[in-house]
Amino acid sequence: MGSKTELTRDDILAVEAYQEIRDIRRAEIVAVKKLRRVAVGPYATFYFESFDTMWYQVQEMLRIEKGGDAQLVDELEAYNPLIPKGKELVATVMFEIDNPDIRAAFLAGLGGVEECMTLEIDGEAVIAEPEQDVDRTTADGKASSVQFVHFKLSDAQIAKFRDLATRVTVGINHPKYGHMTVLSEESQAALAEDFA
Repeated sequence: MGSKTELTRDDILAVEAYQEIRDIRRAEIVAVKKLRRVAVGPYATFYFESFDTMWYQVQEMLRIEKGGDAQLVDELEAYNPLIPKGKELVATVMFEIDNPDIRAAFLAGLGGVEECMTLEIDGEAVIAEPEQDVDRTTADGKASSVQFVHFKLSDAQIAKFRDLATRVTVGINHPKYGHMTVLSEESQAALAEDFA
């Protein structure tokens, strides 16, 4: 399924049919997500999305909420933008802090963080482009704990990314949160599958 760039109604199973294979698919998705999860610093985690992760998300939402066809239209509209389109990587970035007071204080000073996320390929930085569905920084500078970003790569950058000898890092360069992580070869290989 990995090379598809858009979910359609035809890709989605009826809730009953999905329920029959849910345990198997969940185990497969857990394995897929493990290689697509990248911690950056103590609080941020980049979850690199794919056709498969979004298929699973839509199926789970339909199973839980039981909204039928009307809900399916909304889910496809919400999740299709998060499927890589062949020359990009797409990530859901979550700032995960259990303590609500610490989390609120942290996010209050993190405005604009969605503009400070980078993917560096062999020393060349690709700046994230935030998903444009809603503004995820409020007027008073508070950031949302969930961000959606796109890293759009050139053909040359994709070629370098596919070479597992190339050093690739994921980072955040915000004045209040500056951290980076080097991708493991396993994660780099998994993410390289997102390119057409």
